[in-house]
Amino acid sequence: MGTLVHDPFFDEMPAFFGLTFEAMWAQKSKAHWFPFERGELDSDAYLARFFEDGRAFDHEAFLAHLRASYRFLPGIEALLRELHDDGVPLHAFSNYPVWFELIEEQLTLSRYLPWSFVSCRTGLRKPDEAAYRLAATTLARPPSECVFIDDREENCEAARRVGMRSFRYVDTDTLRRDLKAIGLLGT
Repeated sequence: MGTLVHDPFFDEMPAFFGLTFEAMWAQKSKAHWFPFERGELDSDAYLARFFEDGRAFDHEAFLAHLRASYRFLPGIEALLRELHDDGVPLHAFSNYPVWFELIEEQLTLSRYLPWSFVSCRTGLRKPDEAAYRLAATTLARPPSECVFIDDREENCEAARRVGMRSFRYVDTDTLRRDLKAIGLLGT
């Protein structure tokens, strides 16, 4: 979600446990995140496996902490509103688990775009090219008519390989410039 919404993984998540990011990373399970993102584990099952040592923690408090940490990136909400009001079709295309519902509860992102292609629903993660082809097929559009925006270059490269125009999100001003250059935003 690092294209629209602040990702609490690096700061707020370790702070909840009283750890640095490096310490949390060293102690958390690495094997379960991708299955969780693909919808193969529900939230309770994932949280029970969060740490390698299986330690218990207050799952409800953790999820409330995450929910409160989600916020729009600077300038993004205004850009989404402008695109939405101009009738530009927008869709969320995210590697994210069911926790996308926490983002929705906190920010009501669906005011601007539906949660169309979230990995926990589709079972496909970026940069798997099948994820991009699914999006284009579902939208009944050739990939060349789709514009993909992401904060990770590897995901943008995969979109380009299937024929989508793609921009790496650096900041909102740069994204505005890129969208104006292809005619999706007025000048």
